Amino acid sequence: QVQLVESGGGLVEAGGSLNLSCAASGGTFSDYSMGWFRQAPGKEREFVAAISASGNSRFHADSVKGRATISRNNAENTAFLRLNNLKFEDTARYYCAADRTIVRYMDVKKYDFWGQGTQVTVSS
Repeated sequence: QVQLVESGGGLVEAGGSLNLSCAASGGTFSDYSMGWFRQAPGKEREFVAAISASGNSRFHADSVKGRATISRNNAENTAFLRLNNLKFEDTARYYCAADRTIVRYMDVKKYDFWGQGTQVTVSS
């Protein structure tokens, strides 16, 4: 059983940056691909970024492409999401998730383990 804990969210002005972290425990971190998703009030959870278990493959949603970077440190059992040039519409609760494969990385339903999320609020 993998436990995931997100951190790094907060209140930031538009144009600012944040570094989100996802600390994993309870499993072999390097066996899992990792995804970041976000959910705004009244909206469905949506894909933001994903990274393969080795870190060699990375994918970003069109809505954040060029502004977000997913990465991971397998030695520290942590995944990261760097968000730059934040916009008001980036306001949401951000979740990390883990799954054994990178296949269908955009599919919310495929991920086996989820964290509780960290809130990102962008002021306009």
